[in-house]
Amino acid sequence: MAESNKMKEMPVNKLMVQMGIPMILSMALQAVYNIVDSAFVGNMRVGSEAALNALTLVFPVQMLMVAVGIGTGVGTNALLARTLGQGNRKKAAKVAGNSLFLGVIIYVVCLLFGIFGVRAYISSQTVDAEVLEMGVSYLRICCVISFGIIFFSLFEKLLQATGRSLYSTIGQVVGAVVNIILDPIMIYGIGPCPEMGVKGAAYATVIGQVASAVLLLIFHIKLNKEFEHGVKYMKPDGRIIKEIYAIGLPAIIAQALMSIMVYVMNLILKFNPSAQTAYGLFYKVQQFVLFLAFGLRDAITPILAFAYGMRNKKRIKDGIKYGLIYTIALMILGIAITEIFPGAFATLFNAGQSREYFIGAMRIISVSFLFAGINIVGAGFLSATERARESFVTSVMRGFVCIIGCSLLFAAVFGINGVWLSFPASELLTAIVMAVVLVRDNRRL
Repeated sequence: MAESNKMKEMPVNKLMVQMGIPMILSMALQAVYNIVDSAFVGNMRVGSEAALNALTLVFPVQMLMVAVGIGTGVGTNALLARTLGQGNRKKAAKVAGNSLFLGVIIYVVCLLFGIFGVRAYISSQTVDAEVLEMGVSYLRICCVISFGIIFFSLFEKLLQATGRSLYSTIGQVVGAVVNIILDPIMIYGIGPCPEMGVKGAAYATVIGQVASAVLLLIFHIKLNKEFEHGVKYMKPDGRIIKEIYAIGLPAIIAQALMSIMVYVMNLILKFNPSAQTAYGLFYKVQQFVLFLAFGLRDAITPILAFAYGMRNKKRIKDGIKYGLIYTIALMILGIAITEIFPGAFATLFNAGQSREYFIGAMRIISVSFLFAGINIVGAGFLSATERARESFVTSVMRGFVCIIGCSLLFAAVFGINGVWLSFPASELLTAIVMAVVLVRDNRRL
């Protein structure tokens, strides 16, 4: 069945599964890097507690780099697909080339931050000298060799724009496998490789990212024959760059706000390193679960957008119905796993002194997964039906405004548990607003 016929004729529930599984897998693999690093670092012979705390502090910057890369890729993806649909091969080549030019600029900014800004950033979140040095070492390596994650994000979207999402998944799998293999070798010092501790974790991560990027570069050059390749197409074109970010900037801002939120939480917990570490570890578990919802959202959005363009009310309503059903099912599974096995996760990370805080955070925060999933997918519904502004506002509300406000208020009243309670509270508040908006829009369709 041709792609256009599939989008038009295949039952929405089956189409959603077919498109959703690769995207969910792709998003889940993105979360694997951080979980794997933390698991191996947590089992270091010396300094594991400090190392885990250090990884918590560097995480917001890692998130921000991914956000900028993916956001630029999202804009490139949509613009490239549209341009190819119009049959404009010349402009398509310029769109792809300008995205790579933007990748170079993003990398230069990350490089400069890695050289000059890392120490000031880490020191703002900790008073522990050991944690500071570990955090600086890890983050500097990740920033200086950040071209892997940046260009992987761009090549992934270039392949998806031409319908070759399977190859981006292959690239992610290869990168994750490389990371998993190298982590114990470089962290603990196995064979001829010296023991490098947190530096080893950083090198394993960036080598995995570079491996993914190189593989996707090869796929891009060999398979994306719909337009020409070459350095000449990287010449910056202000109009094309503006078009890329007109689409991609909201995604960057939404993701960046989540990064800022994690940073603010680290500041709130600054003088309780164990709670700070616990939050960082749990956030990586949470990220893995919520990335399932993000993957489903990325599958649902084009399905709904296509149906909306057709003005097919039945397919739109089916998309919303099945999108909510699948999301709720995935989030209930996530809640069940985290509620039943918090101790297993604590053991995986060798949480040490952070164990009690980690289990407490998992017990309380995981309740928010259900509301968070609805909010994430709901934002996709809104974007697909030309409600980008409402989508952006609700994303900002859940990812920054509500969570920060609730955490400051609840922490003052309930202490550390109040910080954990702020997550389900903010997601519930946002879900109520999202429900009102969706019901109103459903009547409008």
